Amino acid sequence: MGNDGYLPLFETKRANGRTLYRVFAGSIFVGICLIWSYRVSHVPRDGEDGRLVWIGLLAAELWFGFYWFLTQAHRWNLVYRQTFKDRLSHRYGNELPGVDIFVCTADPVIEPPMMVINTVLSVMAYDYPPEKLSVYLSDDAGSQLTFYALLEASQFAKYWIPFCKKFNVEPRSPAAYLDSISISDDSKQPKELATIKKLYEDMKNQVENVAKLGRLPEVHLRHKGFSEWDSYSSRHDHDTILQILIDGKDPNAKDSEGCVLPTLVYVAREKRQQYFHNFKAGAMNALIRVSSAISNGQIVLNVDCDMYSNNSLAVRDALCFFMDEKKGHEIAYVQFPQNFDNITKNELYSSSLRVISQVEFHGLDGYGGPLYIGTGCFHRRDTLCGRQFSREIHNEFKIDIPRDREREETTAVLEEKSKVLASCTYENNTEWGKEMGLKYGCPVEDVITGLSIQCRGWKSVYYNPERKAFLGVAPTTLAQILVQHKRWSEGDFQILLSKYSPAWFANGKISLGLQLGYCCYCLWATNCLAVLYYSIVPSLYLLRGIPLFPELSSPWFFPFAYVVISNYMYSLAEYLWSGGTVLGWWNDQRIWLYRRTSSYLLGFINIIAKSLGLHSDSAFVITAKVSKQEVYRRYVKEIMEFGDSSPMFTALATIALINLVCLIGLMKKAIVNEGIPIIYETMLLQFVLCAILVLINWPLYQGLFFRKDNGKMPNYIAIKSIVLAVSSCTCFTLFST
Repeated sequence: MGNDGYLPLFETKRANGRTLYRVFAGSIFVGICLIWSYRVSHVPRDGEDGRLVWIGLLAAELWFGFYWFLTQAHRWNLVYRQTFKDRLSHRYGNELPGVDIFVCTADPVIEPPMMVINTVLSVMAYDYPPEKLSVYLSDDAGSQLTFYALLEASQFAKYWIPFCKKFNVEPRSPAAYLDSISISDDSKQPKELATIKKLYEDMKNQVENVAKLGRLPEVHLRHKGFSEWDSYSSRHDHDTILQILIDGKDPNAKDSEGCVLPTLVYVAREKRQQYFHNFKAGAMNALIRVSSAISNGQIVLNVDCDMYSNNSLAVRDALCFFMDEKKGHEIAYVQFPQNFDNITKNELYSSSLRVISQVEFHGLDGYGGPLYIGTGCFHRRDTLCGRQFSREIHNEFKIDIPRDREREETTAVLEEKSKVLASCTYENNTEWGKEMGLKYGCPVEDVITGLSIQCRGWKSVYYNPERKAFLGVAPTTLAQILVQHKRWSEGDFQILLSKYSPAWFANGKISLGLQLGYCCYCLWATNCLAVLYYSIVPSLYLLRGIPLFPELSSPWFFPFAYVVISNYMYSLAEYLWSGGTVLGWWNDQRIWLYRRTSSYLLGFINIIAKSLGLHSDSAFVITAKVSKQEVYRRYVKEIMEFGDSSPMFTALATIALINLVCLIGLMKKAIVNEGIPIIYETMLLQFVLCAILVLINWPLYQGLFFRKDNGKMPNYIAIKSIVLAVSSCTCFTLFST
């Protein structure tokens, strides 16, 4: 407490051990400089074997050193936040600002309606005054099935919300909650649970039966909302569909206990073939405008349709930052981490983004705030609409007073007026997608939007509470995770080359540490070149018996050994500290390699081709949220899935086989010529690199040669990869002698 009696609503603590880490990082930097010195001072003379490849290794090691320097922005200044919700409640009670919640879906097959409405119900049940809460579902598929599911959810909410608040239920997704108590003793559960279970199962069966039929029975079509589909031609050609299913300001909109319900709105923005719809960014901007006419909450939360609320107090956590009297006026958005409820023990595909959420974003928070990652983020509405930060700004939250709808326009009139705001032509000749709303023209519209907000002078906050705020669905196949990272790396690299690049657009507008942190992610794609080179060339030269690293007896051996061993030991310690397992870290290293030699490679090629006018804009690929039962069973058993056809699998398999052929070829030569001691003395580092690459690819070799299930590598990819790998090794051996 200060002299003025001020009690902050949140506090910020620096991470322990910063000095120790900085000493360690300094020693790594010295080792990197020694490696560079070795490469420069030992370049083979003209005409000697390996001169060009040596220069290539120097370039790769310069890149690795530079990129390592960038990653220090994520670790140099970690901070952690703590909120005081009791102080918020004591100071403001229920005199809180309105909160509008946006849930976006785009495909009822990839994103099943039951999953979508569980997310909607979880945020409707927030521990927050319901008259201040409004939930908007954006359906970019314009699906009658999704609308029907939301209509059913609006009825179920009348029982679910009072049940949650009466028994302090967590989590407040019905599916997640009922699954969590299914194995517990029913005698300890409240009597009302049986009623809730039956109501939920009835709703679930009705929605799933309609999904199986592929059409709605006539009895359901009587609701006035379905008349909106009379002009519907296809998901790409229809009028705006907008229905206020629950009007929170209607005195008749009550739950089963007679309490007010949150507002619930369904929106399918207008689509026409001749108008580009800008994917999720376009949907979000339409929701910003529509919600401004209906509820106009000063705080906006957006969540992906699979990312249900796991903590009903998260909204109050966010308000502790926004409503703090001394620092709240500086904060534009509060970003919560992405967490998932289907992660296996050892994280086969490294889908949890564990180190990013537990370490790196805390580091960015120390320099002015994290990236906006597109879900689980609370925004000030005015900052999304382009407001510039000014030191004269103070907290200007107007406490909403519920209005009597009878003295205003009817719900039907409000619906019609709001439809115009979601039309295709509304944004013509406006600043939407440029200076207002989410930015257009980039696959990662969230990152570029967050950067532009920070460049207008605002700060952001990263909050990672002990009880996770949101839980979603992580990819369950290798193809899904690689496609997801291709989109992310491609979009981030596109930002780097755009006018919004953190390298120049953000220069002088945000802190240097935050600028470097952004550049670290924007350069994901370019990592492919150095990693590809290091994954192939040393192994090929190992096959020929040409050393590319210092001998074991050379003093230059120790900088290489120190940097490699220290970095990997630190990486393991960091992963374990973040809550992972040793095997999970090993899986993380494998996916690290796979992303850089496939996802990032394709993303890099696409952006370079686009820059040269050889490639059109990338399509927005939705990550599948459901898997076949057989595929999911293998995922739970942590068996890697190769059953899909993907050009990225060809690249991965070819690189893995090149290393296997080189290792086998070397061992054959060593045994036949009794050259094992020579290899140990002259090419130990090269041998270890090749052996680790072979070892880390063991699941891939299983998929190529040993597995018989449907998750094995497709035969034509296996044959193509074998031919490419053997041909590469043979040609290199023959034509480089």
